[in-house]
Amino acid sequence: MTKVSRCAASLLVGLILMSGRVCVAADAAGGDRHYVCPPCNLPCDDAVYDKPGTCPTCGMTLVEQTAAMAAAARPRPKAAILVFDGVEIIDFTGPYEVFGAADFDVYTVAETRDKVTSAMGLSVIPRYTFADAPQPDVLVVPGGGVQGARNSAATLKWVRDTTARTKHTMSVCNGAFILASAGLLDGLTVTTTAGRIDQLRAQYPKTKVVEDQRFVDNGKLITTAGLSSGIDGALHVVARMQGEGTAQEVALSEEYDWRPKSGFARAALADRNIPDVDLAGFGHWQVVRTQGGTDRWETAVRGTSDLDAAGISERVSRVLADAHWTRTEGPASASGSVRSRFAFRGRDGKDWTATLTVEPAQGKAREYTATLILAHAS
Repeated sequence: MTKVSRCAASLLVGLILMSGRVCVAADAAGGDRHYVCPPCNLPCDDAVYDKPGTCPTCGMTLVEQTAAMAAAARPRPKAAILVFDGVEIIDFTGPYEVFGAADFDVYTVAETRDKVTSAMGLSVIPRYTFADAPQPDVLVVPGGGVQGARNSAATLKWVRDTTARTKHTMSVCNGAFILASAGLLDGLTVTTTAGRIDQLRAQYPKTKVVEDQRFVDNGKLITTAGLSSGIDGALHVVARMQGEGTAQEVALSEEYDWRPKSGFARAALADRNIPDVDLAGFGHWQVVRTQGGTDRWETAVRGTSDLDAAGISERVSRVLADAHWTRTEGPASASGSVRSRFAFRGRDGKDWTATLTVEPAQGKAREYTATLILAHAS
């Protein structure tokens, strides 16, 4: 294939998905066609080929150059993503991937162009600063270590001023605390990551914080739950701006099982009713199973302890009692196992029951399995 220089072209997801069929048909008709790979920020962005096929550098399916240039000439919506020291990786890269796949012009913005270090040590160089960033159509405010951003007057001002002119501003995870600190969530129904629900509710009483939604759409302002919820929020924004079909195509291209009506919300799962038990205080333990849904949960740990089964059961029962769980039966022993039953009022205001079983491992001294099962009371 002959390689010549070209201008970098951008392409809609639908065109990318169909490009193989379009290019082959044009070539079969005998037209004078040139082919390019979809932009990927590699040197092959400046290469043009005289036959359809795949790019020898990045492996992507080549697309017809004229169609690609026509698509590139169309205005692209802009998505700005705030980054800061301590930013959670998936909070900003998940939406970045979605908006990029939907052919948005996506870019990172920070107070300065100094290197940003994420919560897990990833280094990021922001493309723009607050002073020179283009006005976006969509602003994404991720979470992570948000305290610095919450206390930065420059950050809060930029978020406020930018939001005044966006079509949508979306927080991810505890990025909701940044929006709330900027005064943007007063009077709205919002959500955040499961572990920060109560904190957001306490610190910002003018908001209505919910824990049974993966994201909450207030029109312009959207808040999502934790981590991967930002992908769902971004797909929702794409659906609102470009149609549900485009969002579905993007999800498929990302091999993401998008189920916007599934009702899944991490904060609504039944295990959120379980108090924190410091198992390390009386042994060495490992979680072997933790699973369930919104109305039932089972969690089991296995480990060793100097206490016997009755002692372990009593230690755990004390913690449950401190959380206002009432023991209704037991402790009862059978074949070395100890079982107790409890009743309590759940986070949802409904009645729940629970069973705690501690059983010794057969043939292994001082090794036990403790299983807690809770369910809505019938």
